[in-house]
Amino acid sequence: MIALNRSALAALLCEKELAIVPGATHLFEEPGALDEVAGLASRWFLRHLISDRSASTS
Repeated sequence: MIALNRSALAALLCEKELAIVPGATHLFEEPGALDEVAGLASRWFLRHLISDRSASTS
């Protein structure tokens, strides 16, 4: 699954990041794994969308 994700990442032509959640399977069923993914995604969106939005209104 990681190889597939790395392949998809390489095809993207935008700001991107691949994070590995230690001990998690691809469905994130382990306790706390989905929370970790949600936190990573939230921080990515805040970092990239909020900064882009505030730059366009300045």
